[in-house]
Amino acid sequence: MAVFACSALTAAPAPAAEARGAALDVDRDHVIYWNRVLERTFRQLNGEAAAPTRLARAGAMVHGAIYDAANSAKCVRPAGCLGQPYLVKVPLRSGSSPDYDTAVDYAAYTTLRAVWPDIDFSADLDAAQAAIPSTVTPAQRQDGADVGTAAARAMIQSREGDEADDSTPYAASTRPGFWRPTGSGAAVTPNWGGVRPFVLTSGSQFSPGPPANKTSMGELLESPEYATQVNEVKEYGGVNSPARTADQTEAAHFWANDLDGTYKPIGQIYANTRTLVRLNRIQTSGTAKLFALLSLSLADAGISAWHTKYRTDIDLWRPESAITIDGDGNPATVADPSWQPLSADRSGRHFSPPFPAYVSGHATFAGAWEKTMQFWFGRDAMSFDAATDDPYAQGVIRSFGSFSAAARENALARIWLGVHYRWDAEQGLETGRRVSGHVTANRLGVNTSADWISFGSPYTQTGCPQQGRKLIDEHRWSQYRCDLLEDGASFRLMVR
Repeated sequence: MAVFACSALTAAPAPAAEARGAALDVDRDHVIYWNRVLERTFRQLNGEAAAPTRLARAGAMVHGAIYDAANSAKCVRPAGCLGQPYLVKVPLRSGSSPDYDTAVDYAAYTTLRAVWPDIDFSADLDAAQAAIPSTVTPAQRQDGADVGTAAARAMIQSREGDEADDSTPYAASTRPGFWRPTGSGAAVTPNWGGVRPFVLTSGSQFSPGPPANKTSMGELLESPEYATQVNEVKEYGGVNSPARTADQTEAAHFWANDLDGTYKPIGQIYANTRTLVRLNRIQTSGTAKLFALLSLSLADAGISAWHTKYRTDIDLWRPESAITIDGDGNPATVADPSWQPLSADRSGRHFSPPFPAYVSGHATFAGAWEKTMQFWFGRDAMSFDAATDDPYAQGVIRSFGSFSAAARENALARIWLGVHYRWDAEQGLETGRRVSGHVTANRLGVNTSADWISFGSPYTQTGCPQQGRKLIDEHRWSQYRCDLLEDGASFRLMVR
């Protein structure tokens, strides 16, 4: 007799967000642990090795491997899988019982070693393994290590020849409108738009089209839309702008994280996601899938943004060039050779990031994060506080009431920082949303079964629907029901 039932369409909402500092020991979560190792590694990298595109690829490799390892370990239990595998469900020998956390540890460790062979992660593995309870047998540890290693090797092999190592130099142009170096270095990862995506069919799959729908640079530069965009950044993004508010200045620095030594925009997105994990008390089976979906989306968002930056007809120059160089031929813009963006390095030297403006990478990553969070939690509204790594906003905490509000501020902050136009922000957000929408709809889907199958028993009258809702909230199953057992007091959880 079924006494409770629930489907994905009627899942209970996640708990309301709590005050900053809400207690939950996420350090016990090995997925979160390795995400923090990623963040620490991001801070250690310099130059092109720290490009957001490369960091997003690394995150997708690590968290994709973690997910496949965690899923394979969970699949030992009937109906226990986290969902559809990304690349592989590791086959297990009869009688094996892999330790879940060990599988996560070895998937992360093996992948990290492949991505950064010059960095020693052995101490991180030792620390993670030291946290495994003594009740876990050596055989279970070994089975977990085998599963994690196999999942990592599948990921590493899948990325061989993905064009991430294409070092063909970029030929910058001196023609008006086209991107040129601004003193912050040569073009960074100019070939990234040709990297093989993790889920998309190509970097151009969700291309937003040219700015203002102008198909040539000449048509763009002479347009009133172009003048409006340039003049907005000129007014609000300059180092001494009287139009920019104090709050906009704080937001500009808060979201920047462009400098080496920070966790970069990918790290800030990860940190915000860990905050949401803590506030909503998501357990390790959920974090494995959430961070995999997010990381796959971020990686493909980077490929999409860089395709638009470099592999289209308009490699748009930065506002710094548009404002200081008298050459666009538009009577509605007036050059100011002394203008500088608010953006600055640690020594106070003002700069623009070394790649074309359209579209904004920050905005594209933000849109992908926004859409992934909306998918996971089933809504946009959620209150949370966020921090930053940027040296010009140390100790700053900003509060948001929704995912879209945080993502939009992230995008617009690039205008106030003086390094992007509004269309970079708006079209970047939309590109990221479309990328994530495709990823969440097509990978790591829920388990499916034509018939109801048992997840386990016995459960109490309260415990059964709690576990059932958890399986739906983690996007593992789309429906559950609780069947009363013969003892008249306990229940069997059924899923499909």
